[in-house]
Amino acid sequence: GVIPPVTRTAGGIRDYGESDISWVENAKCMRKAGLSIEFLIEYQKLYSEGEPTFQARLDLLSEQRALLLAQKQQLEETLHKLDYKISKYEAAVRTGKLVWDCEENKEAE
Repeated sequence: GVIPPVTRTAGGIRDYGESDISWVENAKCMRKAGLSIEFLIEYQKLYSEGEPTFQARLDLLSEQRALLLAQKQQLEETLHKLDYKISKYEAAVRTGKLVWDCEENKEAE
């Protein structure tokens, strides 16, 4: 699973300890960042196998980090374009005229 098995009380109710809560919080954080369930399952599997999987876990985490950095770069590029367009429309609202800096930034009419 995404988190290690949780201990249960004699009555069968899950008894979440600090470690369990930490796993849940980590999984929620990673999912919010867009990491897949499959990644989380693989990471937890490797974790449960212990010290011999340090390198595999490092590799897995490094791969995910690289993917997130690429996504971050794409988001930053998109934000830059949006900021540019917003600034042009703010100026247009003030002046009544929409002016682009170059042809490639013109919107289709």
